[in-house]
Amino acid sequence: MTTSPEGVEIYLFGMKLRFILIAVCFLLSLPGQADEGMWMLGNLNKQTRRTMKELGLQMPVNKLYNTKRPSLKDAVVSFGGFCSGVVVSGDGLVFTNHHCGFSSIQQHSSVEHDYLKDGFVAHNLSEELPNPELYVRFLLRQEDVTRRVLGAVKPDMDEAGRTSAVDSVMLVIGEEVSRKDSTLVGIVDAYYGGNEFWLSVYRDYNDVRLVFAPPSSVGKFGWDTDNWEWPRHTGDFSVFRIYADKHNRPADYSPDNVPYRPEYVAPISLDGYREGSFCMTLGYPGSTERYLSSFGIEEMMTTTNQAQIDVRGVKQAIWKREMDSRDSIRIKYASKYDESSNYWKNSIGVNRTIKKLHVLDKKRAMETELRRWIQQTPEEREHLLHLFSDLELNYKSRRDAYRARAYFAESFLNGPELVQLALSILNFDFEGEEKTVVANLKAIVEKYANLDLGIDKEVFTALLKEYRSQVDSTYLPELYQTIATEYGGNERTYVDSLYARSELTTPRGLKRFLEQDTTYQIYNDPAINLGIDLITKLFEMNMQVQQASGEIERNERLFNSAVRRMYASRNFYPDANSTMRLSFGTVCGYAPFDGAEYDYYTTAKGILEKVRAHAGDVDFEVQPELLSLLSSGDFGRYADEKGEMNVCFISNNDITGGNSGSAMFNAKGELLGLAFDGNWEAMSSDILYEPKMQRTIGVDVRYILFMIEKYGKAGNLIQELKLANP
Repeated sequence: MTTSPEGVEIYLFGMKLRFILIAVCFLLSLPGQADEGMWMLGNLNKQTRRTMKELGLQMPVNKLYNTKRPSLKDAVVSFGGFCSGVVVSGDGLVFTNHHCGFSSIQQHSSVEHDYLKDGFVAHNLSEELPNPELYVRFLLRQEDVTRRVLGAVKPDMDEAGRTSAVDSVMLVIGEEVSRKDSTLVGIVDAYYGGNEFWLSVYRDYNDVRLVFAPPSSVGKFGWDTDNWEWPRHTGDFSVFRIYADKHNRPADYSPDNVPYRPEYVAPISLDGYREGSFCMTLGYPGSTERYLSSFGIEEMMTTTNQAQIDVRGVKQAIWKREMDSRDSIRIKYASKYDESSNYWKNSIGVNRTIKKLHVLDKKRAMETELRRWIQQTPEEREHLLHLFSDLELNYKSRRDAYRARAYFAESFLNGPELVQLALSILNFDFEGEEKTVVANLKAIVEKYANLDLGIDKEVFTALLKEYRSQVDSTYLPELYQTIATEYGGNERTYVDSLYARSELTTPRGLKRFLEQDTTYQIYNDPAINLGIDLITKLFEMNMQVQQASGEIERNERLFNSAVRRMYASRNFYPDANSTMRLSFGTVCGYAPFDGAEYDYYTTAKGILEKVRAHAGDVDFEVQPELLSLLSSGDFGRYADEKGEMNVCFISNNDITGGNSGSAMFNAKGELLGLAFDGNWEAMSSDILYEPKMQRTIGVDVRYILFMIEKYGKAGNLIQELKLANP
């Protein structure tokens, strides 16, 4: 290859510019800088505001959060309480992730109408599909109520007494909101390990209908293979619509409801982004443990995480085999497999990354500094002299029982669906609020409808063996003695007998329960008896760890507070707790390992390449008509300046579970895309932010619009949107 002197000069300039951008991205990734942190909109301090402006924020900060006039926060919703979403039209359209809408799409699917495989398009309002279990939540305001909550705490209280007093006041404050306005929900949440408390006031809308879903070959492209991985080529989006009554107030589903008229509509950018572009994410991240001690991290790795890895791996292998063999099973099990496998792979990645990035070493180094500071500070030494020894002792004290409980929860409580049905029935309250009773009944019926008894028996048998292999015999529930004495130690024989004798496995039995048939002696049912046996064993385990757990909660709170005092000059953000948070940073690539460098975006070319490279792999199967559309190169106004179709992009914004569906905005507050994943190399980020590695993966809004208009032929939806630069 030959190059002219001018070409060499241009090439060198380009390389220099790229180096500068990478360097900028790295410098902005130092601990405590802009990219790290999930900030409370109602408590943005001057330092955070200044940093945002320095990074490139162009809109006024008071347009992000304002309680007196419409602001950007009014376009962002909690979607179903487990994801996030963004309002994009004056008629209540909401963009969220495909995997966030997956359960709803699955519920409307059948072999005849396979919306998971083929996608779904509502061509008018009458075709939009209701989802009674779904709601969206708007944040109205946040208020610091720490003084009032902690005012109930007395110096002589033990941890149980403190918890009870705090919980009571939190509940009272929340109820006060609803008493003043029945359309509002007030929730008080703990921050900084229970050292601060804030009230969030919400308004919920319970009529949410499915409008558009791409086929899973778009919305789940790559499936488990690509999950948590970059480069990514997944069009992870779906479209819903919020409905309200004729006065725009919240209302349960009714044919008379009309599209919701939002306070604020997020404008959509077609200009895209560049490397180094300002990017902010607004959503409802679930939980992080950034302030957890090293003792707590070790426990997490060996208990919850390892139990999920071991037990779900066994269960999912059975599910996947059957899903791949029959379409009817694929539809029935798609949503629960998706939910289970997501956190299974997450746990694998977390444990792997903690070791690879030496997270425990970094945490222990910080704790060494904290120990030294406590020793050198008289007022701290007086109260915290035994902090670390107490933490170590109590974590050690509950270790075995806590680990067994984690495996117990995965093997039984979250394992065989017959057990889950039995426990749901045991805990059912027919005397509750009518709305709650109806919803709970529906949940039981839906669980039953998506149950295959043959598969469930195989899962139950496998999990019985897995649990016994992982725990000491002292943690085995009574059913293992029954298997040994009455069934010759044969788990499958026991399971077959249980399912044959239980009426919960039959439509008749379920009907008798639902109709409260008094001739049905439910406590004589063997599945119900098994449920009681399991609850009894769980209670024993809980009692074994109760005292140590109370001490751990207290000392982790003291640990959290001490860290903030030692580093008083730092700008601390609270751990995620499913409340609205803002993260911000820049669009940029990263180097995952020596000799490799990942770009900051992917294109439709990558989809075609992966389809060819993974021929025969169901994770990468794409319909011929979609391949033809992507191969044409005719992307219209949705193409970038090179004429390419950008699919996904990454930024160094902070992210965790619950952020799925979060809006990713540019410096002007215009929608760039939807966050849907983190990256494999930084899976330990819930515990310790890794500045060089952590990235938020988002689907490009231009790809979303292209799929809606060109593949779904739903130009009417495009007409609803507020395009910033049409």
